[in-house]
Amino acid sequence: MGCFSGNKLSDVAQHLVDVAMGRKYADLVIQKARLVNVHSAEILPNIDVAVVAGRIALVGDACHTIGPETTVIDAGNMILVPGFLDGHIHVESSMVTVSGFAQAVLPHGTTAIFMDPHEIANVFGLEGIRLMHEEGKNLPLRVFTTVPSCVPAAPGLEDTGAVIGPTEVREAMSWEGVVGLGEMMNFPGVLANDHAVHAIIKETLDVGKVVTGHYALPTDGPGLQAYIAAGVTSCHESVHKDDVLEKVRSGMFVMLREGSAWHDVKETIRAITEHNIDTSFCLLCSDDTHPDTLLQQGHLNHVILRAIQEGVNPVRAIQMATINTARYFKVDHELGSIAPGKYADMLLLSDLARVKVEQVFIAGVPVAKEGKLLLNLPASSYPESVRNSVRLPKPLVAADFQVKAPACKENVTLRVIQIEEAQVGTKELLLSVPAANGTVAADPAKDLAKVAVFERHSGCGEGALGFVTGFGLTAGAVASTVAHDSHNLLIVGTNDDDMAMAGNILAEHGGGMVAVLAGEVLALVALPVAGLMSNRPVKEVAAAVSSLAKAWRTLGCKLVSPFMTMALLSLPVIPELRLTNRGLINVAAFSFVSLFPEDSL
Repeated sequence: MGCFSGNKLSDVAQHLVDVAMGRKYADLVIQKARLVNVHSAEILPNIDVAVVAGRIALVGDACHTIGPETTVIDAGNMILVPGFLDGHIHVESSMVTVSGFAQAVLPHGTTAIFMDPHEIANVFGLEGIRLMHEEGKNLPLRVFTTVPSCVPAAPGLEDTGAVIGPTEVREAMSWEGVVGLGEMMNFPGVLANDHAVHAIIKETLDVGKVVTGHYALPTDGPGLQAYIAAGVTSCHESVHKDDVLEKVRSGMFVMLREGSAWHDVKETIRAITEHNIDTSFCLLCSDDTHPDTLLQQGHLNHVILRAIQEGVNPVRAIQMATINTARYFKVDHELGSIAPGKYADMLLLSDLARVKVEQVFIAGVPVAKEGKLLLNLPASSYPESVRNSVRLPKPLVAADFQVKAPACKENVTLRVIQIEEAQVGTKELLLSVPAANGTVAADPAKDLAKVAVFERHSGCGEGALGFVTGFGLTAGAVASTVAHDSHNLLIVGTNDDDMAMAGNILAEHGGGMVAVLAGEVLALVALPVAGLMSNRPVKEVAAAVSSLAKAWRTLGCKLVSPFMTMALLSLPVIPELRLTNRGLINVAAFSFVSLFPEDSL
């Protein structure tokens, strides 16, 4: 966190005392603010805050701390709140590096993130995690890391570029700024007492750090209880209010999610608004957010706003993105509230109910004002070793996408992935379709597209084919190396020629996302860093993403953030049906299933 980290409390405690007592002067004093006290859930009028050495010396009347060199800011009765903390975020989903992400979110009031670099870990393992973690150290945004726990997410069901095991977790847990274990998505392994899974959890518990969770099963029955008993203490996968209630009642911290593709707050917040539960165990997070969303809607300020719009008291909503998050990750002695001794990470809001951020301070330093960043951030620098990561044994051709039907049948039953807008889950749909010349083709008229996943890490190129409905594609093809969680080459399309071209384009550019129509590229988002991120400015990446969104619409898709929904087609840890490079997966059973159900009879 560089020069913005302030100083260790033990090194400056006496200096803070001197300033609080008026024996020395503050570096900064903010006067006449209405303070949101997240400890007492009050709004206190006419409050001053004195800051020295990056920390808060006094909250109250700070007139006696003002000297000739003290910077004084008159808040003019604006609202003073702690900086916002995102308790679960995959920076890679913003398609920019950590520096680019900081550039986007700091003006919106996010001052700290607890990132799970799970995506780059699946491509480059511990080295990829280290690169992102180290990049975060030199930014004003406070970047904490949770160590990815499931690489691969589903062992035996997919191929990744790396493996993270107990040895790697043990090493990463020793790094400064690592606060816990990333989401434990292998809940079947936890419940089955898989030795390797529990060895990773044990490495975390043994050093007293938190194990964050991912429990996507129904919360009734013993499964959730067993999952929590294993040491997992949070979950961001709740999509129903009953999920939230059961998890909170069981002592689990629940992260209510609002990202680019899934909008869960409207439903999950009902646990608070309808049942009036204590919100101490409720956090707000974004999980995955695209660059255009960050620039147009904001970050945690938007998530907090959504909670308020759904009926949550604004002070409670602020608590859910500040002190609650800090307490969960055991950093509330440093962050999450405006109180003596804490880092001076603060925001001035002109409108609490609208969460309108006017000024942002980190360690008492002004870093953003009126939506504009006040300083230049260091440029990200990633080695060539993490570029050109799309390795195929040969260029793709149309024949690679041919789906052969069971012999001697005019009509066959397909097992199809059915997606739903703004939802992370999928459903299994059985459709009867014609088989022409022994093959099954996509059928745009029936909203039936073909989907393919090819291994892109080792160069073996092993792939699998399937079908998906719900995108509404009428022509062309789209491809992406952002394909959770293994991030292999994922292609969806209406015809084999365009699908092959889309895949080859991404191989040439080192990864990213592309839309193709009749042999022409409509839009390309180049993501050369691990096939996941760009080191270009966030506005440039957002513009490319916007062009891609328009291309999706040209191809017939009307979904919100369809590329995010597409990126989850290969994620074999969220029910119901997914496709990896090894085949079609029934997530509930954690096993392969045939594309043609009659083959299983």
